[in-house]
Amino acid sequence: MAEIKTLAVVGSGQMGSGIAQLGAMYGLDVWLVDTDSDALLRATNSISSSIQRFVSKSHLSQAAGSDALRRIKCTANLEDLHSADVIIEAIVESENVKKKLFSELDKIAKASAILASNTSSISITRLASATSRPRQVIGMHFMNPPPIMKLVEIVRGADTSEETFSATKALAERFGKIVICSQDYSGFIVNRILMPMINEAFFTLYTGVATKEDIDTGMKLGTNHPMGPLELADFIGLDVCLSIMRVLHVGLGDNKYAPCPLLVQYVDAGRLGRKRGIGVYDYRKVSEPVKPSPRL
Repeated sequence: MAEIKTLAVVGSGQMGSGIAQLGAMYGLDVWLVDTDSDALLRATNSISSSIQRFVSKSHLSQAAGSDALRRIKCTANLEDLHSADVIIEAIVESENVKKKLFSELDKIAKASAILASNTSSISITRLASATSRPRQVIGMHFMNPPPIMKLVEIVRGADTSEETFSATKALAERFGKIVICSQDYSGFIVNRILMPMINEAFFTLYTGVATKEDIDTGMKLGTNHPMGPLELADFIGLDVCLSIMRVLHVGLGDNKYAPCPLLVQYVDAGRLGRKRGIGVYDYRKVSEPVKPSPRL
């Protein structure tokens, strides 16, 4: 495959904007796509702030930071991606929505383009079936946040070619990432292990074994995890955790992957974690009561 010069990322949320930032920092011209103009504005502000933190910590020169920002173009139009060498999808974790997008991208992207998914659990083979180029479809699962976390999980579908795999692995390594490779089974490696642990933490809370604070403290201090599982679920998004558990439950056909009713209830209530200000924990700032003025 020819040298990768242009990267497109569809979806400007935390994952998509982070992947776009990585591409720009490592010398690629980047298209960041979202139909929500407000989301694109939030993404550009987030990327700018993140790059400035890299500069302030001397991980990136001011000139390189400015160059990276110049390399990112935002659009709401998928047609702008016709010349991209690699297109990475980073939208909602729904198979039907992703397949619809892949079908659209297949018609727009140039013949040589690789179509990659940042999915953390959904079958790459099934996503590839929505295209006429299954040999050029692959999973490229970044960890959150992409500019910081060192791992990329690469997943080959049933028909993914060796050339596509090699080019995708080389791109991840260009970004300074360590690559692990998974077969195309629900949840792949990381979430096949992580999400049942988070789900079990919810069952531990649901059945009254311990408080949320003690569950998280136990895992942080007892197993040296940087975040407790409930705190981590809030960071990931409880809706994302629930979606992945449902993929595992259906895809692997084992009731041990059934989502905890408490997790389902929290999502139904809109308690999605940090992004909503409340999940297992409440992140909303409580205003301090106004102190009465002293009487003279």
